Amino acid sequence: MVRKISGGCLCGTVKFTVNDSFDNFYFCHCEQCRKVSGSSHASNLLTTIGNIEWLSGSNKIVRFDHKEGAFTKVFCSICGSGLPHESQSGECLVVPAGSLDAEPSLTPKAQIFCSEKAGWFTAGIEAPEHSGYESAG
Repeated sequence: MVRKISGGCLCGTVKFTVNDSFDNFYFCHCEQCRKVSGSSHASNLLTTIGNIEWLSGSNKIVRFDHKEGAFTKVFCSICGSGLPHESQSGECLVVPAGSLDAEPSLTPKAQIFCSEKAGWFTAGIEAPEHSGYESAG
């Protein structure tokens, strides 16, 4: 039996479940993913289109498709959290890893578009680790 993973947005309005049967898991460093995530990279799992059940809040989901088809951002209209979505090609379901409530069994397979990686990414990975904000000084 395939394990189900719950997920949703930060404010709890949008909730879903997906089967833990992902085909790929990428860290994407392209400029578009950095802009859309507000971070050094997007962390996306890919699976089949039908591998999701929306439990609540689907009426609060907003979809933004880049005019050149370069990327898509789907998010909660209340808190802005990134949410799963069908790719523009219709070939797969893209699931932001951070939208899941538990870790998937698949670990990242590759980092892609590394030629566009932010220069501060490596410095951040090498920086000291702390258990919380207060201890970072």
